[in-house]
Order: sequence, then structure tokens, then C-alpha cells
Amino acid sequence: MSEAAAPVFPYRLIATDLDGTLLRSDESVSQRTRDALAAATAAGAAHIVVTGRGVPWTRHILDDLGYEGLAVCGQGAQVYDVGAHRLLTSVTLDRQLAAVALAKIEAEVGPLYLAASRDGLEGEVLVGPGYSVTGRLPSTPFTDASDLWSAPLNKIYIQHPELSDDELAEAAHQAAGGFVTVAMAGAGIVELLPLGLSKATGLSLAARRLGLKAADTIAFGDMPNDIPMFAWSAKSVAMANAHPDLKAVADELTTSNEEDGIAVVLERLLG
Repeated sequence: MSEAAAPVFPYRLIATDLDGTLLRSDESVSQRTRDALAAATAAGAAHIVVTGRGVPWTRHILDDLGYEGLAVCGQGAQVYDVGAHRLLTSVTLDRQLAAVALAKIEAEVGPLYLAASRDGLEGEVLVGPGYSVTGRLPSTPFTDASDLWSAPLNKIYIQHPELSDDELAEAAHQAAGGFVTVAMAGAGIVELLPLGLSKATGLSLAARRLGLKAADTIAFGDMPNDIPMFAWSAKSVAMANAHPDLKAVADELTTSNEEDGIAVVLERLLG
């Protein structure tokens, strides 16, 4: 009897967001999802994590997965070689432009609560008064606004005491979209990024290093910051828990991150 043929996977690159997508609410990755990713990579696909988190907020998850490849962090600002523990690319925010952008936004909506992600493998996340950090991620409090600008940054996070995330993101874009990119990455997470930067920027750079293209890629996500990645990829899959704006542009809808939505699709594609 001949051996069964190895499964064939139709994409050479799998791009997955982390929060709300690959990760469950407790920040774990289910065994079913791990097995599905392992089967897809055994069938010849590469897996790239594409996250809004900077490297310091991502590394522990990659280590837990036994991940050795490339990761795109910081909304596309950082391409990180996990196995070598080395940043291959890092894009920083022009701090003068960012200060102008903040002033323009606050002129429209009033005072903001602020945080900022510093550049580098060990870059701290600085958190100002009133800003609420999601989960238990490590951060460093600041009270003197000058601390915010004292070292290179990848991004600034903004929150507002009254506006919803959607309202704040729209107001920020209208007020300062000519100076920074505004991204909404999750509950309470509205970010100011270098102008033109997106997850698609970092993913395209990482794919090129692997000799892969947009036509080779299937992408999974849950928030509006995944829209550029979806536009770049050949196939896009939104989680059931995804923001309506992302669902509207996705090729397919899967089950939620709590219900192994990535595994559901990969298992089907693997046959």
C-alpha cells in the first residue's frame, strides 16, 4: 500500500494578528490552533505573526509558541527575526510631527490621555496619568510630558475620557491625518503612527525576505488596523468577533478567536 499523500496547502504564507485573532482572551493559543498551524507549515507554508504590539510586548508569546521565524510588530514598524533576537527593520515616529498632531487633535477634542512605545528590542511603553493599559502588559508611568519625547518612539497611544474608540480615531484622522497615520487596534487602543505606516508595510518587507508575495498570502485579523494587511493579501479572513469595518472588507468570516477561528479555516484548506 502506498503512503498517503502529504497535505497540500494553497497558500505559502499565513499572516495572523495576535490579540482577538490568534490569541484567546487569556492570551493563550489553543492546542487545536497550534496543531493547525503546524500542519500548514509542514505542508510548506510560512507563518508570520503581524501585530500592533511592539517586540517587548510580543516576545513572550512568540517564545511560548516556539516561534523561530519573522514577526511584524509595532503596526508594521518592526520586522523582528525571532530566532536571531534581532530587529531587521525599525521605523520611528517623527517626534516633531507627532507633537503637532497631538496639538491639533487636542484642539478639536480636548485633553487626551497618552502613552508611547519606545523604539528597540527593550523599548519601554510609557504611560501617562489617566491612560488605561489593557491586560497586564508591563509599562512605565510618566508624569513629566518631556519624558514622552526624550527617546525615539514607534507610536503614541491616545485615549479620551468621553469619546468612543471609533469617534476618537475618526476625530484624530480628521484633525491630524496629514501628519500621522491613525490606527484603531483594539478596545481602548487608538494609535498615532509614522505617516503611511501600516501592517501591510511590515508584512510586505517580511514576505520579500522569504521570497514570497501578496499572491501567496492568507491573512487573519479582527480590527480596523488589519484593513491594509487584508487589502495587500490574496485572501483575507475576519474573525467572528471582528470590528464591523474589517468584516466589511474581508473575503471570508470565520468563528471567533475563542472558537479556534484560524484552525477552522486552515483545517478546511488542508482538506
